[in-house]
Amino acid sequence: MHQLYFQKFNEKVRLTEEEQDRIATYLTYKKLRRKQYLLQEGDVCKFIAFVEKGALRAYSVDDTSAEHIIQFGLEGWTISDLFSFLTGEPATYNIDAIEDSELVLISKAAHEELLQTMPKYETFTRLNITGAYLAMQRRLTSIIGSSVEERYQDFISLYPHIAQRVPQHMIASYMGLTPETLSRIRKRISSNK
Repeated sequence: MHQLYFQKFNEKVRLTEEEQDRIATYLTYKKLRRKQYLLQEGDVCKFIAFVEKGALRAYSVDDTSAEHIIQFGLEGWTISDLFSFLTGEPATYNIDAIEDSELVLISKAAHEELLQTMPKYETFTRLNITGAYLAMQRRLTSIIGSSVEERYQDFISLYPHIAQRVPQHMIASYMGLTPETLSRIRKRISSNK
């Protein structure tokens, strides 16, 4: 049930069997059907979700009902509205399943207790947050300094597994483009090969 979670944990911070068993007591398991919400905008985010199986997305909806995807979460990744989780303020994002998914959840109370009592969990959390920050910085740098074609090619090379599993209109949303614009970009790139 937590196999991939502990595999990813141990890739960053080695746990003993006893430490793994202890952390497992704090984790809960959840299944989501495709299109089912994990979190809705306005609710307080009470957990961090680790994706054991499936795919999710975090997004906001503007006044024109357009969706703006800010994050995908596939196997081995975490997904949450971290601001809401850490502050207790209402979430600004929706999180729902793109595919049927299986998740490992850790609540705010469990997270806080493990941070206080288990240094290896604190190290794992720090490494995850650092990795997320670096990914966000890379994305912002790309948006500011790269052409749309370069951004799409970077996305495909960095995340080929997302491009193969996620509908093109969602990739367009993630990139801040219309589906039609993304289609034109893909045609230009393929004709230049």
